[in-house]
Amino acid sequence: MIVSSNMGAEADIIFRHQVVDVMSISTQVSRFDSVAACAETIGDAVIESSVVKFVPRIRSGSCANIGPRRSMEDEHIRIDDLSSHLGSIFNPSIPSAFYAVFDGHGGVDAAAYIKSNATRLFFEDFDFPQVSDIDAVFLKELEDSHRKAFLLADLALAAESSVSSSCGTTVLTALVLGRHLLVANAGDCRAVLCRKGTAVEMSQDHRPSYLPERKRVEELGGFIDDGYLNGYLSVTRALGDWDMKFPLGSASPLIAEPDVRQIVLSEDDEFLIIGCDGIWDVMSSQFAVSLVRRALRRHDNPEECAKELVNEASRLNSSDNLTAIVICFSSPARVESCPPHRRRFRSCNLSEEARNKLKSLLEGN
Repeated sequence: MIVSSNMGAEADIIFRHQVVDVMSISTQVSRFDSVAACAETIGDAVIESSVVKFVPRIRSGSCANIGPRRSMEDEHIRIDDLSSHLGSIFNPSIPSAFYAVFDGHGGVDAAAYIKSNATRLFFEDFDFPQVSDIDAVFLKELEDSHRKAFLLADLALAAESSVSSSCGTTVLTALVLGRHLLVANAGDCRAVLCRKGTAVEMSQDHRPSYLPERKRVEELGGFIDDGYLNGYLSVTRALGDWDMKFPLGSASPLIAEPDVRQIVLSEDDEFLIIGCDGIWDVMSSQFAVSLVRRALRRHDNPEECAKELVNEASRLNSSDNLTAIVICFSSPARVESCPPHRRRFRSCNLSEEARNKLKSLLEGN
């Protein structure tokens, strides 16, 4: 800290006019440090306890709209109880849920194919260890399996004769296991977590304007023209689009490998929003979080919240298909309605003469 000469002089005067008991201050500081350390330990324990004890109560809602486009190329998945769909793959005693948004381009075929085969591609083709509790080893295997699932799904599109090589899709998935949230993304869909009213982005938009992606693309021989990969595609990661990818085994500017992020949910984490780029083109993550949070406190209905998000994006003139999913982890603290405000009238005392005049007027005399 920089101290001015005037401040230094004032400090010197104060110091010379006070008698300081050094031993007393030292004792107090020592006590303060002890209390502060204890408080910090308690605070950490409270946070840890909050995380350990928190079990999400999962509810969700979704909305999809064609928007101003001639065709609908978005697809999405919403499964609030994953264990009932997959049987014994996951421990049924813990909450499990799976959500995904697929934003197709060049037609809907790629997005529709991935949606139709999602449970096989992301879960059934992998051997998950059967554990009573989720540990670090299991989470690492889960993350690795999701990365492989994206790559294998990309290869499946290359081999699928019903899907054109010029057709592709971005993919964002969100998996909830107990209090663990895993988000995987390839493309420009986005997942945003609400933590005590603050937006926490759980994915990165893979667009040519994002400098790390631009650098990767250019290092692999691609180029950016007017914000488009090779002058054609507005994203730098997608599944399919095999007419833009190099032969199998070669690194391409356009890739299907996802970014994967994990967090441990706590009671501070209220809900997750997943949306296609049609939503995020016209509103910020914080705007969306605030909109949904206010709506939940009004009616506690995630389906209505998703509709409100889509309607707001439409009102803001989004030019794309619109898809939004809202996943709640707990019930919101409802805002209590205020009692009706009573108007207060100023009382006044009338003189005897004024009362007689008023009575005369009322009686028509």
